[in-house]
Amino acid sequence: MTTQARRIQGVYITLMLGNTLAASFIWGINTLFLLDAGLSNLEAFAANAFFTVGMVLFEVPTGVVADTVGRRASYLLGTLTLAVTTALYYLMWQISAPFWAWAVVSALLGLGFTFFSGAVEAWLVDALHFAGYEGSLEAVFGRGQMVSGVAMLGGSVAGGVIAQATTLGVPMLLRAGVLVAMFVVAYVLMKDLGFTPDRTTSPLRVMRGIWSASIEHGLRNPPVRWVMLAAPFASGVSFYTFYALQPYLLELYGDPDAYSVAGLAAAVMAGAQVVGGYSAPRVRLLFRKRTTALIGATVISAGVLGLLGVTEAFWAALVLLVVWALLGAALMPIRQAYLNDMIPSKQRATVLSFDSLMGNAGGVVIQPALGRAADVYGYGTSLALGGLIQLVAAPFLVGSRRQGAPADVAVTVPGSSVEPDSPTSPAGVDAPPDEELQR
Repeated sequence: MTTQARRIQGVYITLMLGNTLAASFIWGINTLFLLDAGLSNLEAFAANAFFTVGMVLFEVPTGVVADTVGRRASYLLGTLTLAVTTALYYLMWQISAPFWAWAVVSALLGLGFTFFSGAVEAWLVDALHFAGYEGSLEAVFGRGQMVSGVAMLGGSVAGGVIAQATTLGVPMLLRAGVLVAMFVVAYVLMKDLGFTPDRTTSPLRVMRGIWSASIEHGLRNPPVRWVMLAAPFASGVSFYTFYALQPYLLELYGDPDAYSVAGLAAAVMAGAQVVGGYSAPRVRLLFRKRTTALIGATVISAGVLGLLGVTEAFWAALVLLVVWALLGAALMPIRQAYLNDMIPSKQRATVLSFDSLMGNAGGVVIQPALGRAADVYGYGTSLALGGLIQLVAAPFLVGSRRQGAPADVAVTVPGSSVEPDSPTSPAGVDAPPDEELQR
C-alpha cells in the first residue's frame, strides 16, 4: 500500500470516527427524547419518518453539490447543517414544541445527512484509485465500520449514562459540539483526489443530468437495480427496529427511567459494527458470490425479528438483538463493495445517494406504520411485522444475483470508469482466480 493510500484511509477513518461519535450520543435515547418531549409513539416515529422524507427530497440536490462543487464541500455543509438542526432539537425539547415543528426540523436534519450520503464513500473510492490502491474494498469499509463501532459503543453508552445523570437534552448539546469540531478537522485534512468537479453547466441542468445518471447507472443497470429495489424494505425495517428497541428494552427490563439500559440497543449495535467490520473480508471468502451472503443474511435477520417479537425475557431479547446486529454489520461492507464495483467514478456519489434515497423512501412509510402498530398491538408485534416486511427484500436480491455481474465475484477496488459495452464491469476489475471462486 502506498503512503498516500494509507493517509487517505486514515482521513476516512477519522471522519467515520467523528461522525459516528457525534451521532451516537443520541442514538440510544432518541426515541425516549421524543417521547419525553410529549410525542406519542405514532408522532415519534412520524418525526423519524420526516427525517427520511428530508433525505428523500434532498438526496439528488445534494448529489449536485458532491458531483459539481466537490465531495469535501458536501461534507462540510453536512456538518454545519447537522450541528444547527441538533441545536434546534434541543430547543424544541425545552419548549415542548408542537409536532409540526418536529416534522420540519427532522426534515432539515435529513438534509444534513444527505450531504454525507454517497459523498464520503465516493471520495474514498476515487481517492484510493488515484493513489494506486489495489486491495480489497471490503477491508477498507470493514476497518471504517470497526472504528465507527468503537465510536458508537462509547458514544451511545456515554449518551445514556449522561442522560440519566443529567437530562435527555445534554447529549444533544454534546453532539452539536463534536460536529463543529469535525467541520474543522475535515476543512484541514480532506482533499478531493481523483475527481474533478464539473462546474461548466447550470445547477438545474446538472441536476437533470445527475437524475438521468442515477437512472442510467442505477435503475437501468439490472444488478444495481435489484439491489436498490430491495433497499426500501431492508432499510425501512432497520430504521424502525433500531429506534423501537430503545423503549422495548425498557419495557422488558421493567424500569422506564433506566436510560442507560435503553442505550444497550445502540451499544450492542456498536459492538456488532466492530465485529462485523473485522469479519466482513473473511465472511466474503466464505461465499463464491456476494449476493449469496446478502440473501442469507436478509432471510435470517427477518427470522430473528420474528423471535424478538414473541420473547418476553429481557436477556433473551438482548441475545437476539446481538444476532440481528451482527448479521447486518457483517454484510454491510459486502453490499457497499458490490455496489461500488458496478458504478463508474464520475457518477459514483450520485448513484450511491440514489441508493440511499431508495432505502430512505422505505423508512418514510414503514416507520410510522410500524409505530402505529406499536401503539395498537405493542412493540413485540410491530417487530414481528417488520420481519415479514424485510423478507420482501430477498426476491429482489435474488434478481440481482441472476444477472451474473462480475462485481458479484470481484475482490479488488474498482477503477474510475466503466467499459461502455459492459455496464456492470468496472474498468480495472478482474474476476478472482478460479480457486478463489470455489470458496
